[in-house]
Amino acid sequence: MVVIGDRSLFKSVEVDHVPLRRPRVPGKLDPANSPYVLAVLDRAIAGCLKGEFDAMVTAPVQKSVINDAGIDFTGHTEYLAEKARGAHVVMMLVGGGLRVALATTHLALSDVPRAIRRQDLVKTLRVIHADLQKRFHIARPRILVAGLNPHSGEGGHFGHEDADEIAPAIAEAKAAGIDASGPLPADTLFVPHRVKDADAVLAMYHDQGLPVLKYASFGEGVNVTLGLPFVRTSVDHGTALDIAGTGRADPGSLIEAVKLAIRLASPA
Repeated sequence: MVVIGDRSLFKSVEVDHVPLRRPRVPGKLDPANSPYVLAVLDRAIAGCLKGEFDAMVTAPVQKSVINDAGIDFTGHTEYLAEKARGAHVVMMLVGGGLRVALATTHLALSDVPRAIRRQDLVKTLRVIHADLQKRFHIARPRILVAGLNPHSGEGGHFGHEDADEIAPAIAEAKAAGIDASGPLPADTLFVPHRVKDADAVLAMYHDQGLPVLKYASFGEGVNVTLGLPFVRTSVDHGTALDIAGTGRADPGSLIEAVKLAIRLASPA
């Protein structure tokens, strides 16, 4: 684990060593090292909660090898929420002039409609609004909310989630003073004239919002976990096992994640 001891990037770098369980081989997964991955996370979480660290930046993790070790693990976001006791956390990616948050994260597409629930969406909008104010220093955030179904349900012809769950959640958020609008058809939500005045977009599922952002910023995008008691950022990509150890990996997203973490952890 690398600890940056000064807010000016790379001025002072220390390594807090957490030992591997078995020697690593680049590009080769070893379930024996899965507990090591979680030990690194636990050390970082403990440091952030104690105020020892100002923020956490994580590299990509291979979820499958942790599960192969018999450990139930769905992703960084969920793990951090549980360990840090975050009441409701939200995954948001930043890049290419966009901020895209997700109502659901690592779910099979067939499970998404059942996970779209009014009260969860209200909680998500509250977290986005609060962290845009607290972390990004935006006084009055404007949030665009995507519909779930084509054409936001087309008046019920393409599903009822937009009218039954998403629209009422937006209305409740508005009543609480949150500037949220929608549900907007996802195929036109990201057109320039619509997003230029927005501070964030709430997409209903992983592959609804992230392809647009990654097209605009791949290699420089940053994943931010909202709703935690500390700042956490990460890269916008996976482990790229096929190029591990070849010297061809692009560190751009990790560098941007460190820069953004420093900025978000700094006073306004």
